[in-house]
Amino acid sequence: MRTTYFDQDDILVLHLSDKPIVREVSQDWNTHISYAADGSAVEVVVLEARASGALPVEILHGQAA
Repeated sequence: MRTTYFDQDDILVLHLSDKPIVREVSQDWNTHISYAADGSAVEVVVLEARASGALPVEILHGQAA
């Protein structure tokens, strides 16, 4: 997984997979999910990410047991 944040547009993109996108669905006006042919989520796009509270992302560091 990788994330991309476009600061000027306040758009957060979560890339979950490199599979080709075949379908996109709007969950609401600012959240959009893209799917692969097998039904798995490929990408999540959040518009106005900072304004909606999706950023800043809290980063926690831990150790495996």
